[in-house]
Amino acid sequence: MVLSGLNSLLTFNQYVLNAYYGQDMALLKALEELHRLSREDFQRIPELAINPLGDRIINAFFPEGEDQVNFRGFMRTLAHFRPIEDNEKSKDVNGPEPLNSRSNKLHFAFRLYDLDKDDKISRDELLQVLRMMVGVNISDEQLGSIADRTIQEADQDGDSAISFTEFVKVLEKVDVEQKMSIRFLH
Repeated sequence: MVLSGLNSLLTFNQYVLNAYYGQDMALLKALEELHRLSREDFQRIPELAINPLGDRIINAFFPEGEDQVNFRGFMRTLAHFRPIEDNEKSKDVNGPEPLNSRSNKLHFAFRLYDLDKDDKISRDELLQVLRMMVGVNISDEQLGSIADRTIQEADQDGDSAISFTEFVKVLEKVDVEQKMSIRFLH
């Protein structure tokens, strides 16, 4: 059922792209409203169902309080995972930052940890995400130790939490562009 739903969405994408590139915004809007995905549609995708952060990833596709996402919202979230091509790295610095930029990828990842959306990752939030990731394979004491050490290493302003700036600093040597990229078409 999910495959047929995704297949119809992909077929539908051809029409949407034609409408978009043809500047037929009325047609694009009409097509978008015909196809919506629910949380249940995402939960039927096996890779998300088995992913410990699957629910957090699924939630990222939905605006606050919404249970469905249209094509534009789906593609907007998915755009974060598009690889950055070499020719994109030297784009106009005055233009809007692409959704797949390093900064936007880091914001996306940060929001997976910032459960209460207060712009910082607390020890409790870090523990919740770690529990999601490792399940019962590690004791609460070990998880607490990992969370404490992570916050101690990342926290530069002494507030016992990780801000976005501190999150970025910790990941400055990580190839986020590669690790948060999915090649959709070959």
